[in-house]
Formats: sequence, C-alpha cells, structure tokens
Amino acid sequence: METYTLRTAGADLVYDVRRPSPTDDGRPPLLMIGQPMDAAGFAALAARFPERTVVTYDPRGLGRSVREDGRVDHTPEIQAEDVHAVVEALGGGPVEMFASSGGAVTALAVVARYPDDVTTLVAHEPPLITLTPDGPAAVRARARVLEAYEKRGWGAGMAAFVAMTSWEGEFTEAFFAQPDADPAAFGMPAGDDGSREDPLLSDRSWAISSYRPDAEAITAAATRVVIAAGEESEGVQTGRTSVATAGLLDLAVTTFPSHHGGFLDGEFGYPGKPDEFGHRLREVLDGAS
Repeated sequence: METYTLRTAGADLVYDVRRPSPTDDGRPPLLMIGQPMDAAGFAALAARFPERTVVTYDPRGLGRSVREDGRVDHTPEIQAEDVHAVVEALGGGPVEMFASSGGAVTALAVVARYPDDVTTLVAHEPPLITLTPDGPAAVRARARVLEAYEKRGWGAGMAAFVAMTSWEGEFTEAFFAQPDADPAAFGMPAGDDGSREDPLLSDRSWAISSYRPDAEAITAAATRVVIAAGEESEGVQTGRTSVATAGLLDLAVTTFPSHHGGFLDGEFGYPGKPDEFGHRLREVLDGAS
C-alpha cells in the first residue's frame, strides 16, 4: 500500500492505493469512500479485493486529512469536489466506487457533478433522512441525538444515536415518549470529557443527512448507480432511507449481507460479514443485480 497527500486549496487530502501483484486485469481502480468513516474502516473490505487496485481516502477534517478552509462542517458538495480531485490525481478516471453511509451521499453528488468520473457506483445505505415519508419526524429524532450529546457528552449522544438508528419503522410519538437512552445499556461511558466536535453526533454533518440528490442529473448520467442496503437494515432508519433514495432515482434496492457496517470485521465493535459482503460487492460490480 502506498500513501499520498493531495494538496488542495482547502485541505490536504490523504489517500491510500493498494495495487495487486501482478497487475490487475485492466479494470479501473475501485475507490471506497465513507463519512464520517475514514480509510481505516475499509481495510477489511479492501483485503477482499486483492486482484484490484483499491483506493481509500480520509475526507477533509477526518483521519489524516487536515482541512485548511477554516470550516468544521461536512457538506456533500465540498466532499464531492475532494473526491473528484482524488480521481484526477489517480489519472483522471473513471473509477468504480463503493460508498457507504455519508460517503454514499457524497458519491451521489459526485455522479451528479462529474458523471465521467464513475462507471459504477454502489451507494450503500445513504442516510438521507428527509427523503423518507416521515422526514420531519426523522429530523426531530436527529435533533434529539444532538440534544443528548450537547447536554451529557459522547456516551449519552452515542446511546441516543443507537436508539434512533435501531428504531424500526417510522418515528412515531412512541419513539419520542421513550426515556433518554442509557449509555451503560450500550456499553458506553457515562462520563463527559467536554468535547462537542464529533462529526456523527454534532450538527456538523447535518448537511449530509439533509441533502437532496439531483435526481435528474444522476439519472441522466452514464454511471450505473446501485442503491444497496443490508438485509439486517430492513425497517430501520438507514434501510428506509435506502428505499427512499432508490425511489427518488426510480431504482430497486439491491440487498447486501449484514447491516450498516456489514463490511467491517470485529476491529470496530459490532462486526459485519466482510467475506459475504465482499463476495456480494464483487457480484454487483460485475453486473449482477
């Protein structure tokens, strides 16, 4: 693996390139992106593609990528520019892309703005909460996570986030009538270190979950777009946002193994099924539905 730093006007973007030996069969690079997950989260999945050139990167302000634009928010438009810059640095594209969570939102913005950059996009569980039928209630639930985080710190915020993302079905008054989630019930610390900069729990990434993709531009692009969702995500928030995103683009949802982090091994806590996930991703990239 080789690591590079791409200096842009607003950030120093760090990305990694894993090249096979011997060289691959002429397929374009496979770019894997997330948000707020950085490159480290894709190590297990990248290892399942030893025959491919796999590229991972840290979004600006996350991991090793240092931002110099004076901002702390994370927006799909800015991140799309960064991904385009990485594709240009790789030789101008096109690439195949696997994008998960907030990275899937960024990837949809890339296809809308730079359709020649991506041949196939597998967008895994984009958390576009305002697209769901209960969008206003989902926004209210998101605000509840922020409130817990601001009042009581990381453990309380993360417990509220887990309670929100594991709720099945629409956010009814029954959801809001629940008591505050207990961090201890999820094995999380109850203490407060005073930090309020977490990109997942603060409002710094709200522009991502509130984003509305340019459906007209995406459907007009030559890029093959696949909206993917884990089989364990059916009925919970990111499964429902995947269905809503697919509906916006007049697509069906493609089922993948496991859950929102289905490509992760046990290194990051709740493990997925990286072997099965990698096999399914290879099938889909090769044209399977």
